[in-house]
Amino acid sequence: MGIADDIEGSVLAHPAVRRIELVGSRARGTATELSDWDYHVTADDFGRVASDLPALVAPWHPLAAQWDPLGDVASYLLIFPGPIKIDLLFADVPRSSNPPWRVGPDTLAAMDAHFWDWSLWLVSKRRHGMKDRVRGELLRMSLHILEPLGVHSVPPTLEDAAAHYIRARDRLEARYRLRLSRRLEQEVLPLVHYRPTGLAS
Repeated sequence: MGIADDIEGSVLAHPAVRRIELVGSRARGTATELSDWDYHVTADDFGRVASDLPALVAPWHPLAAQWDPLGDVASYLLIFPGPIKIDLLFADVPRSSNPPWRVGPDTLAAMDAHFWDWSLWLVSKRRHGMKDRVRGELLRMSLHILEPLGVHSVPPTLEDAAAHYIRARDRLEARYRLRLSRRLEQEVLPLVHYRPTGLAS
């Protein structure tokens, strides 16, 4: 069994989960090797499941695990080595997008996870040739992550976004005298820079 099967089974075993269903490109058979594993989760008690999710996924040591700050529905975003991105979507739990990040020593790690999760998702969209979608998301990324970090120009490419982000994050690490793990960056950054033949912009 792969990690996606393991996570699916663990979530389904929760007593408050009624159903979990694979959706999106993986279900349709149109995925690339980097496409998300998207699961719709139906729960009788969302609050109970939400509070238990960190412990449920902990045995598989995710590199990132957080609630999507910008999703239309409650979505728990996971990244595992590979990298493998798994999103648990609670479609019957609507939510409003958070405002742009507030930068501080207490938020920098969550911002880092959000940036690399977003970048990995955009690499997959780029592999599908969705150039307009990527450009639109880079504008959104600029508003929610890069501008709060002090980057005031919208990056034209994923590569530029990563370069600006890393410089800004490193400056803040020095200011706050902390050092974030680079494991997630090491998984995602090579994919940001890698372009299969025919996908050059």
